[in-house]
Amino acid sequence: MSIIYFLIGCSVVLALAFLLAFFWSQRTGQNDDLYTPSVRILIDDEPDTNDKK
Repeated sequence: MSIIYFLIGCSVVLALAFLLAFFWSQRTGQNDDLYTPSVRILIDDEPDTNDKK
């Protein structure tokens, strides 16, 4: 029965660690721009030089 208290303590510590990581990411601006990185992969950086129009 004492293992349940140990597991509850571990889960609370783990939840606090994830909560601190979330607040750290919000403070440092990790989630400010969620749209641009997903679209950046679709945009070609170099113009195609073999364009024959």
